Parts: sequence; C-alpha cells; structure tokens
Amino acid sequence: MSAAVRRVYKPVPLTAVTIADSFWSPRQRANRAQTIPLEYEQCRITGRVDALRLQWQPGQPIPHYFWDSDIAKWIEAASYSMTTHPEPALDALVDAVIALLAASQQSDGYLNTHYSSVEPQNRWTNLRDNHELYCAGHLIEAGVAHFAATGKRNLLDVVSRYADYIATVFGPSADQKHGYCGHEEIELALVKLYRTTGEQRYLDLASYFVDERGRRPHYFDQEALARNEDPARFHFKSYAYNQSHLPVREQREVVGHAVRAMYLYSAMADLAGELGDETLLTPLEQLWRHLCTRNLYITGGVGVSAANEGFTADYDLPNQSAYAETCASIGLVFWMQRMLQLTCDGRYADTMERALYNGVISGVSLDGTRFFYENPLASNGSHNRQPWFDCACCPPNVARLLAELGAYIYAANDQEIAVHLYVQGAAKLPMGDQTVEVRQETRYPWYGNVSITLGLEHAAEFGVRVRIPGWCRNASVAVNGEAVPLDGALEQGYVPIVRNWQHGDSVVLDLEMPIERMVAHPNVGQDVNAVALQRGPLVYCVEQVDCTAPVPYLHLPADSELCERFEPVLLGGVVTIAGAGAAATMDGWDDVLYRSESPALTPVQFRAIPYYAWDNREPGAMRVWLPIAC
Repeated sequence: MSAAVRRVYKPVPLTAVTIADSFWSPRQRANRAQTIPLEYEQCRITGRVDALRLQWQPGQPIPHYFWDSDIAKWIEAASYSMTTHPEPALDALVDAVIALLAASQQSDGYLNTHYSSVEPQNRWTNLRDNHELYCAGHLIEAGVAHFAATGKRNLLDVVSRYADYIATVFGPSADQKHGYCGHEEIELALVKLYRTTGEQRYLDLASYFVDERGRRPHYFDQEALARNEDPARFHFKSYAYNQSHLPVREQREVVGHAVRAMYLYSAMADLAGELGDETLLTPLEQLWRHLCTRNLYITGGVGVSAANEGFTADYDLPNQSAYAETCASIGLVFWMQRMLQLTCDGRYADTMERALYNGVISGVSLDGTRFFYENPLASNGSHNRQPWFDCACCPPNVARLLAELGAYIYAANDQEIAVHLYVQGAAKLPMGDQTVEVRQETRYPWYGNVSITLGLEHAAEFGVRVRIPGWCRNASVAVNGEAVPLDGALEQGYVPIVRNWQHGDSVVLDLEMPIERMVAHPNVGQDVNAVALQRGPLVYCVEQVDCTAPVPYLHLPADSELCERFEPVLLGGVVTIAGAGAAATMDGWDDVLYRSESPALTPVQFRAIPYYAWDNREPGAMRVWLPIAC
C-alpha cells in the first residue's frame, strides 16, 4: 500500500459502543420503537414485501425497479438496531423477509424482483436508468450488516452469490459488459463485502466499476443504441447527472444528482484507502472543497434543485425551493466518515457533524413516524413531513444511520484513539494487549463541556486525539485537571495527547458555545443582508408558532440582544434563542403593489428553535435566514 494514502483509522464496531445520551438516545429509541416497525409495515402494505414472492401477473401494479433497495435498507436498519438491542421478534421477522429474498434468487444468482417478475429478458439492458446494480448494492450492505449483527449467513451467502454472478457479467474481458450503474451504490457495498469476507474479487469489482465510469466510448451511449434508442434523448441531457461525464480522477466539481455523487465519493474514498491510490484521494479533496465553499447549505443540506435532485450552479442556494434531500445529507455523512479514516482532518468531521445534527435528523419527526424527503430552509407552512413516499429511499436511509450512529463517534488504530463526535456513552477499544474503555459525559450539543475518562487494565502509552470543532472560537483542554496548551498544538483540528495513561485519567474539554449570527458568501444572492442563527453545531430557525408577527415579515436588528435558554419540555428538551425582532407592517399597502417608501417596522418578539426540530408542532411558516433590519 502506498505511503501517500492509507486507511489510517478504522471505525469502532457497533458492538463496542454504548450510547446513553440525552440527545441521541431518545432518537434511537424512537427509531427502534416506531420507525423500523412502521417502515416494515409500509413495505408490506405497498406491495414491496409481496413482490419478493415473484407472483406478479400482467395487469397487476408493476413492482418498481428499485423496490428491493427499500427492503434492503430496512433489513440493514433492523440489523444495526439488533446489534445493540437484540429483539427476538424483529430477528424472526427479518429472517422471514430474508427467506423470501433467498427464494426469489434465480438459479444463476441473479436477484431483482422487478426484472425476475416483469421483464426477465431485459436484465442489464438499461443500467443508466433502472437501478439494478444500485439495488444489488443495498442488498449487499444489508447482508453484511445482518451477518455482523447476528452471525447468521442466510443473507450474506445470498448476496455473495449475487456478487459472484455480477462479477461474471461485468469486467474487462471481451465477453463481459464494460458498464456500471447509473445510480452509484454497489461500489461502496462491494468494499464492505470484501472487508467482511476477505475475498479480493469483490474489491476488484468495486475498483472496476469506479475506474470504468465516464470512459469513452461512453457505455450509456452504447447501451442506448443496443436498445434502439437515441442516446441524445437522455432525459437529464448530460451525463454529469450521474457523474459519468468524466473519468472519476478527472472530476473536480460536484455535479448532478446529489445522492449519487455522495455514494460515488464514498466508494472512491474506500478504494483510495484499500488500494493506496492517491489519484483517488486528490479529486476527493477538491470535490469536498467545491461542495463546502460553493454548494452546501448551512444546514448540511446537499442538492438545490428538484429537477435533477442535485446541483445547479455555484452559490445557487435558494431557501424555500431547496431540495436538500435527506438521503443526500446522509450520503455526505458516509463520505466524511471515510475521509476521516484516511486523514483525520477536522474539516471533514465538522462537515459530518453539520449534516448529522441538522440536515439528517430534520428528515424524521421527533416521534419517528413522519419524514421529510426535501429539507427546505424556508416554508410558507405547506411543507410537512409525510408517513411514506412512493419513492421511499429516505425513511429507511435515516433509520439505518440512526441505528448505526455508534460507529461514527470514534475511530482507532494500534497507537491512537480519535474522538470525532461528542456523545455521552462508552466504547471499548483494543489498544496493544488490553481493552481500553473510553467514557464520555456531556450534554452536547446544548453545552460544550465534555469529560472523557479512560479505563485501563494497566498503564500504557498511546494517543488520544480530541476534536476542537470548527465552529468553536474558544476552547480549553485539560488532562487530569492540568491545562493543555493549545497554541500550535492542533493538528488538522484535533488535539493529539500522547502520554502514559493510567486507569481513571480524564480529558476535559470546554467548548464555548455563544450564539452566532452567520452570514453567507456575497455571491449567495438569496441570503444577502440576512443572517442565520447558529449555536454550537446547531443551526436555528423561526417557526410561526414562536413569532408574534408573520414569519415572512420578520427582520432581525443588528444590535438586537439574543438570549439562550434550555427548555426541558419543549420538543423533547432544546436550547432556544429568544430576542426582539422587527416586522414589516401592512400600513399603506392597500391596493398597492409597489411604492417608493420602505415599509414601517414594528417591534416583535420571537423564539428560534433548532432547525432539525421544525414542523413537529402546528404547521406554519418557517425561516432559517432572517433579513437584517436597517
């Protein structure tokens, strides 16, 4: 493996992490008790489960070509949940669904309910549009997660057989298809399968799919011609839509469908670390920079346009029409976790945290029963969470991430433990010839005090790397009460502490969390002369229920005093921000559309809540960005 790129850290297995946190534990409980059962029921009543029986007949509703992915993500979410909270009834239900999947697998290993039932003659004829390999990828991820949770191979063997069959269809030989999926996913899934089984052929196939993407002659053109279609009649006009406009090593700007991009970049990061391939890491660093400096919402939302579920032009970040698909923010979390494994650069942890605390968990209601597909930054009150969607990718996606959260908090190698996220609970990590317990106590994200205590079997020298978040302007770190000088000590946003640790040693962080008025780049025309409120990792918004004037009329004076307060009953317990604003009045606007005088402003009180919690009470208008009162 090249010295330039290697997988420096590995995430800590779910089995080694316990979350006992006032912020995240309620969300995980709701996920177990409400979301995962609800999602199975929706899969059942919408026909997704019965489609696995392959009993479709002409004239009946057609099983959709990506339904298998919804089933797979539900299995994955249930498996992660059972890893930390075993549940016999759920285990039996998952096994029953796996049995249906296994029975639907074809004799050659192929597994896709739509094509097996509806058009078996058309396998692999429209990779550009029809998600066959995408569904295979999610099935593979489910098989890996289920095996890790239960030790049972009933799904792992099914997906391994499917992957083996796919490897006979796709590859460099003259008798193989030189293609790849229009919706990336299988690439990162195959890396997971390789890490679980140790079978090199899965890593090779993942690498092949990534390397082949965007090469000329373009596979999707050839595929369309084979279907007797004009390649130019592609609905999305440009192959930038699915990131196949260029070979991946030549890509420098985030383009196209946002979820597909995030999954591709995740796979590239995986392969960079496994293969020691710096030519994959270099574009990823530039793609991250392009995303975060020109195309990322302050909430960690990714993708601005419903037309392509993705990116448009630099600095085009509309608020009310923001797409910001929940799946895209989840994909950003996946990508950033992988970048941290390669570099442990705090910029990637900051981006992961921003998405996680804002754009991801906004996608599910506090009780776990309703979902956002899109996550706008302004609403007139008509945008509300729904119990399900025809295209239901987001609900099981957020469920699997919430169930797997423990794997994102820490990372480790043979010499060092890295703490990426501040979440109360504990982890047991191998270090040398012993197991080290890392215990966090904190009320993060409401307060910036974090206490980390180490439990050792015997004294040992190793490193503990703690992150100073990018949003924090003033921080202190102490070991056993003795201050650690921070001047010149930070390495890419982390404080590395290497010492001979004793049982009971502690690291205490104090991260100041003032309320901040955030402003956007001047090129973001939608947010000129406006501010967004942020405290710690959380972005805030104002809902109509918390404002005495219509929210669209609300302005925030530059000198207005803002006060924070923890409200234990409101929205499960949140820190709110209250202040005096100014609202435009309607005086003199009867029968007038334009006039030369600015509207009068009148004082108004408002309260801001964390963005993730909006639309959990009565419907009403909402704004993240507030105009500055002159």
